Amino acid sequence: MNIYKVKISFEEKGHEPVELPIAEGESVLDVCLENGIELQHNCGGVCGCSTCHIYVNKGMDNIQEISDKEEDFIDRAVNPRINSRLGCQCVVIDGDIEVTLPDQSNFLGH
Repeated sequence: MNIYKVKISFEEKGHEPVELPIAEGESVLDVCLENGIELQHNCGGVCGCSTCHIYVNKGMDNIQEISDKEEDFIDRAVNPRINSRLGCQCVVIDGDIEVTLPDQSNFLGH
């Protein structure tokens, strides 16, 4: 199994970017949860909501392709962009990636 790197930047003030190992077949959401990084995941990480919405800045070719289901949920996310993905669906297949987590402080109920 290959280990790659994920660089995570934050829109939220006061959070420095971090670089963490990510294993082939692992999702960005998994890495966040394993490392105590807050990334909402109301559906439990099964592509059933849009709360783990992130932006992929580099390495889009290194993650699994977007599914129709994921695209539907991204349309409901806050501030979707062309590089939007769901953290639970950002599964690394080949190489390093860089992502930005939207400001998580706006979510209710945390």
